[in-house]
Amino acid sequence: VSFEAEMFLVAVGRMPYLENLGLENTKVKVSERGTVEVNEYCETSEPNVFAIGDVIATPWLAHLASKEGILVVEKITGKKVEPINMRLVPNCTYCDPEVASVGLTEAKAKEEGYDVKVGKFPFSASGKARILGETDGFVKIVSEKKYDEVLGVHIIGPHATELLAEACVAMTLETTADELGRTIHAHPTVSESVMEAAEGVHDLTIHM
Repeated sequence: VSFEAEMFLVAVGRMPYLENLGLENTKVKVSERGTVEVNEYCETSEPNVFAIGDVIATPWLAHLASKEGILVVEKITGKKVEPINMRLVPNCTYCDPEVASVGLTEAKAKEEGYDVKVGKFPFSASGKARILGETDGFVKIVSEKKYDEVLGVHIIGPHATELLAEACVAMTLETTADELGRTIHAHPTVSESVMEAAEGVHDLTIHM
C-alpha cells in the first residue's frame, strides 16, 4: 500500500510530568529519559508505590495503561496476578487505511529463532471489502512451523483495528493457524480475511 504526498506530519509522543510530586523524597527511581522505573508488576523502588501508563517505559497506549491499572489494584488487594505479556498488546494506527498489529513480525520471529510459515490474504479478494469499496491492504499471519502456533497478526485495511481483537484472543489462547482457519466466519464479512490468511499458512486459501 503506497500513498504519495508532499508532506508527512507525525504528531505523536509525550513526556512524563513528574514535577511537584515529591519523588525526590522517596526511593522512586527515574530514568534518564524521565520515566519512572518499575518492575513487571508496576512496583517502584519505594514500597507500596506503583506507577502506570505514560510515566513508565511501556508503550503509550490507553488500553495498556488501563490493564496496568487493573493489575496494580489486584496486586494491592492481594490477588494473584500475572505480569502483562507485552507481546500480546495490540498496536493500532487510526489512519486511512487503518494499520493494526499484535505479536511478532516475520523478521522478528526469525530473529528469535522460530521456523516460520506465513499466510497472507489481500482485501482485494474479500467480497465485503469490495462491497465497501475499500480493497487496499491485507491480513498477514505469522505462524510457528512445528506447533503451528500463531506468533503475530498484521493488518492493513478496512476495520483493521477492529479485526485485531480476534487475533489478540487467538494468541492469548495459543491458537494454531489451523484452528483459526477452521473457525467458521460469517459471509460476507471483512473478518473472513483473517480466516483466509490463516488458511494461507497451509496453502489452503480458497478465495484467491
